[in-house]
Amino acid sequence: MGGVFLDFTEITKDVTKALQELLEVASLREKQLLVVGCSTSEVAGQKIGTASSMEVAAALWEGIYPLIQERKLYLAVQCCEHLNRALVVEEEALEKYNLEQVAVYPVQGAGGSLANQAMKSFRHPVVVEKIQAHAGMDIGDTFIGMHLKSVAVPVRGSIQKIGQAHLTMARTRPKLIGGERARYHCD
Repeated sequence: MGGVFLDFTEITKDVTKALQELLEVASLREKQLLVVGCSTSEVAGQKIGTASSMEVAAALWEGIYPLIQERKLYLAVQCCEHLNRALVVEEEALEKYNLEQVAVYPVQGAGGSLANQAMKSFRHPVVVEKIQAHAGMDIGDTFIGMHLKSVAVPVRGSIQKIGQAHLTMARTRPKLIGGERARYHCD
């Protein structure tokens, strides 16, 4: 992996902490959507799309998925640009959110290692073209913004990198509408 030592335990620990911080700020309710985009290449200190790693994906999965299950959320794992950033979700999420399924199977070199990990790990995985998630985590600048509800609010946590990859996180909020006399009840 290009000479960069990867501590998989540290990757798992960092992604768990970052996700815990995001979930605390985002206050997601049961069955809401969280999108994760990830470049395992970037985590390994390589250029996005050049060093996909199932080992990195497994370490990330170990830190992400237990929290998702514990909070009873739906996880959407974004595929890479080769699959137009489609997403892997559980079939139950497809039905709840009336999503449109597409016919593709993400693999390590086309779709991304984390998306492939999701395909192998979900009970009933399906791939959908787009979603509108309530919060998201972007590991390695994969551009998850297209899959967030329309008003994304940055979340600054104590973790800025997962491995060597830049980390950004966001929650969403309802649009503020109305004029100068409007009143708002939001965080």
